[in-house]
Amino acid sequence: MDRPFSKMNGLGNDFIVVDARSRAFEADPETIRRLASRSEGIGCDQFVLIGASESADASIRFWNPDGVEAGACGNATRCVAWRLMEESGAGQVSLETAGGRLEAWRRGPMRVAVDMGRPRLNWRAVPLAGPADTLAVDVPEAGRLGPAICLSMGNPHAVFFVPSAEAAEVGRIGPAVEASPLFPERVNVGFAEVRSRSEVRLRVWERAAGLTRACGSGACAALVAGVRRGLVDPEARLELDGGDLEIAWRADGHVLMTGDVEVEFEGRLP
Repeated sequence: MDRPFSKMNGLGNDFIVVDARSRAFEADPETIRRLASRSEGIGCDQFVLIGASESADASIRFWNPDGVEAGACGNATRCVAWRLMEESGAGQVSLETAGGRLEAWRRGPMRVAVDMGRPRLNWRAVPLAGPADTLAVDVPEAGRLGPAICLSMGNPHAVFFVPSAEAAEVGRIGPAVEASPLFPERVNVGFAEVRSRSEVRLRVWERAAGLTRACGSGACAALVAGVRRGLVDPEARLELDGGDLEIAWRADGHVLMTGDVEVEFEGRLP
């Protein structure tokens, strides 16, 4: 294949990033699965492709390790934004995604903020299998966790508020909720512990990837869910297994996510 790539991560949420702006790349499911495999390939939580765009500085697409394309990935967006800003020397970059145009800004040497857009709160936008109040969705597979708050941040999320994120049975309940018939496109599952109105501990079972060290869109979803429930302020620190993200649900309805990025290594695809 002989293609250069970057291995990057946002708080341990790791990505294979390929730049296809000047040379096309065939992102077929079999190739994605092989490259994403941690036993047979390079290994990653998502495969990310940078492309040309007529309406933004670049386009960006995401695939889960199972080879299925995803609509959004906040941490990967920050990684790509950092790479493009390093390349151009600019302090701001725009990215075309399946969910719309996103803007990102440099906030330090290895720190990036990205406008993730407005959360989608209607049941059709999540999507759910049928009409429901997205502020309280009964998910049988969740057992005694109580109702989930469901929304889309460009990809589907179900957030449960729990007494202890550490004690939550993420590895058991996460995959069961992900595969629930309530979610025709499956779902990312957040387990959020409110420590104060400005601090939330979060663990995320990510669809097709499992328990991840961080999930940027999941952190955005948890903040929005907490505000909707009256549990947290519109600006809070989200503590994930891999580190912290600053999330703000602004007055204009957009969600801003700020956090660090890291370049692990550069290589060539096998």
